[in-house]
Parts: sequence; structure tokens; C-alpha cells
Amino acid sequence: MGANPELESLFPEKKRSRNPFVPIGALITAGVLTAGLISFKQGNSQLGQTLMRARVVAQGGTVALMVGTAAYYGEKF
Repeated sequence: MGANPELESLFPEKKRSRNPFVPIGALITAGVLTAGLISFKQGNSQLGQTLMRARVVAQGGTVALMVGTAAYYGEKF
């Protein structure tokens, strides 16, 4: 931070571990959502509904990765 030394002593900066699968899951979710919205706009509601269900699965997988990573790294510290 560098602005106030007292604040730096109260809130030390933590190094966070990153999971490379979370951004990949977010991109997959966004891609499936976009494809689903486009198919709805084109009138293909059956495909759109299937893609919306796939989006929910992708979101669930991303959240599971986030929780699993937090639990894994939480035990290590």
C-alpha cells in the first residue's frame, strides 16, 4: 500500500494462492451463457434450454473448485 505505515502494520499484505481452473470455469460459463442467449434469440428454445442447464452445471463446477481450493489451502496454512 505505502500510504500509511500504521495501516500496513494492522493489515499485513497476504500472498494468495491462485487456482488456474477457476478463470477457465468462468470462461466456460460465460461461453455457454452467450451461446444459450443467442439460441433463444434465434428462436431455438430447446437448444437454449439445454445450454442454460449446461451453464448451471458449469457454474456449479466453478464454485466447487473455488470451495475445494479454499479448503485445500486453508488446511496448509
